[in-house]
Amino acid sequence: MSWRASVEELNHRRALVARMGAPEKVERQRAAGKLNVRERIDLLLDEGSFREIGSITGRAQYDADGKLVDLASSNFIFGSGRIDARPVVVAADDFTVRGGAADGSTGGKMSASEQMACELRMPLVRLIDGGGGSIRTVEELGRTYVPANPAWEWVVRNLETVPVASLVLGSIGGFASARAVASHYSVMVRGTTHMFIAGPAVVTRTGDTYTKDELGSPELHAKAGAVDDIADSEADAMARAARFLSYLPGSVYELPPRGPCSDPVDRCDDHLIDIVPTDRRKVYKMREILAKTLDEGSFFEMGSRFGRSAITGLARLDGYPVAVFASDPYHYGGAWTADTAQKVKRFVDMAETFHLPVVHFVDIPGFLIGLEAEQAATIRHGASVLSAIYQATVPWCSILVRKVFGVAGAAHSNATRFRYRYAWPSGDWGSIPLEGGIEAAYRSDIAASPDPAAALAEITARLEAVRSPFRTSEAFGVEEIIDPRQTRPLLCEFAENAQRLLRPEPTRVQYRP
Repeated sequence: MSWRASVEELNHRRALVARMGAPEKVERQRAAGKLNVRERIDLLLDEGSFREIGSITGRAQYDADGKLVDLASSNFIFGSGRIDARPVVVAADDFTVRGGAADGSTGGKMSASEQMACELRMPLVRLIDGGGGSIRTVEELGRTYVPANPAWEWVVRNLETVPVASLVLGSIGGFASARAVASHYSVMVRGTTHMFIAGPAVVTRTGDTYTKDELGSPELHAKAGAVDDIADSEADAMARAARFLSYLPGSVYELPPRGPCSDPVDRCDDHLIDIVPTDRRKVYKMREILAKTLDEGSFFEMGSRFGRSAITGLARLDGYPVAVFASDPYHYGGAWTADTAQKVKRFVDMAETFHLPVVHFVDIPGFLIGLEAEQAATIRHGASVLSAIYQATVPWCSILVRKVFGVAGAAHSNATRFRYRYAWPSGDWGSIPLEGGIEAAYRSDIAASPDPAAALAEITARLEAVRSPFRTSEAFGVEEIIDPRQTRPLLCEFAENAQRLLRPEPTRVQYRP
């Protein structure tokens, strides 16, 4: 055979593999409103940039003379490409071949995709549309086998080396679900996707019966914190993943890329001076504060349905990427729950991993209290997030918007580092709020009074007189109280100052999902 003939044979094999699964399975995928695996890759990547690895890997059939009769595609496709001109590795399941089952991929391609991302220091995007192991494999092998998680050593290394985004694009279970959540950003598509440890058919054997939506809908997992986001379509999911990656370096050996900024750094919004109510019992919209201080349109929220007393997301200040988290007084008044603590810990660890300066907008009345909070081990999770904050070495700036109370409030920054922070005149802080704390501290005085209500009122008035944040500032207990309208200029200055402290190297924090 001539070399020209060999190239023709190569192209023939590629054409066979490009058919993907059986025609009826490909059509079933389309009828379900889902793209096929190659359409997904084309949609995700810059046009013409995909370079496949293992392009003719598959199950071959030969006749008696050793001539190729057919070549069935592998159910796993990977290679390199570009998103917005930046190199990435893409790894994609093909549900039309053996349902994308993890043990059906050929030749260690999954491990190779993870290893490629890690060793070449390129972000990894997983397009996940498959299950875990398949019982069919047992029959084909003629034996059972001790399970192993393929590529998991590379999965772990990737989490501390390169940005990883996982897109759930079908009904997935088992190992595929583990791959989905072992990422820095995960998204499911509303209406066409599900995620399970084990699906309804398996769960039925335990005596419980559920529909796919009841057991594994995007809404369930976003609320539980298993995934970070919900997209309206596959195209939307890919756009969100691309936007997520735009804030991050290619690996821990680079710094986050500065983007263009047309938003003036000296922009001062008059609405900021009135946004926090003078009545401490009333709430306000923290996201409005973010919109009026961060680069216009730059805030990319993550995990909005989980741990909702904290808002987390990526943003830019004068074009510089930053990690932002903020209190949301609409949920428990901003008090940190066990879920909130877990969410913030994971987010801070990601910021530390990828050299993102942190901006924290603070309104924390403390940890959530009560029986449910105790049953949820809130203090255990709270101590864990405190450790993450104290282990972080990235530049950190806190804006004390209103409440800063107790152990959770003290977690607004690492108190042993230089306190790069600014307080608004609405600041209100202490070990515990006066409301409720007075009754505990002055119980005997109030009980001994002939008029307990009058005694409580007199003590409250006395303490209110020293509650002003200006008194704290007089003692240098808070470094600087600012006009809220000056927040954006000061934060942009912080983002610029932070750049000289960032180092393109691995950190001591080992990221875990």
